[in-house]
Amino acid sequence: MADDKDDERPLHSDPDEGAIDEPTTSNAQEADEAAWMMKEGITVGLIAIGAMILLGLGLLQGSGLVDFFAPIADSGFGQWIALGVLALAAIALFAWSRVGV
Repeated sequence: MADDKDDERPLHSDPDEGAIDEPTTSNAQEADEAAWMMKEGITVGLIAIGAMILLGLGLLQGSGLVDFFAPIADSGFGQWIALGVLALAAIALFAWSRVGV
């Protein structure tokens, strides 16, 4: 399917690359796919919200406005370690949510 504008398109760009060859024919299959898409969208959204909260806590911690982790760790270094553990937990949660996708 070559046309006169093929040389103007970006390289490695095929809009139909991930297209499904067969349309959905049953209501059950469509419901399953819709439920899967909703679950994936909600999962990514919740993890993104959590990451933004974690980023905000890190920025507040770095500026010295809050000592959110003071009950856990007394020193500044310990509080940064606690924030790092939370960041690693968020990354692990995101990686776990992507398994099987």
